[in-house]
Amino acid sequence: MNMSQIGRYIFLAGVLIAVVTGLAGDFGIPNLGTILVVLGAITGFLNVSGAESRTFLIAGIAFLATAGALNSLPAVGESIAGIASNLSAFASPAVLIVALKSLLTTVGD
Repeated sequence: MNMSQIGRYIFLAGVLIAVVTGLAGDFGIPNLGTILVVLGAITGFLNVSGAESRTFLIAGIAFLATAGALNSLPAVGESIAGIASNLSAFASPAVLIVALKSLLTTVGD
């Protein structure tokens, strides 16, 4: 199994954990936020190459900017807020890592 496949599985695990715990509660998982942050950082290191950086950063910034906007919807707002909060904890470090990698690449050229 190569690093790309590992990164893909870590990404899927992070999204799955974020969505399930956002919908159904944290199941008493200690340090859930820390787990999501670590998985997000690993995703940023392993999954996003130079060619994908711009698209990833635009999508990540758009998601993070709008993540909390739907939590005021009646009946589903609380569930969406939980999912968005967990996905933000997962996506933020990935976006930060990719942004730093892009800056270093730009400065290095």
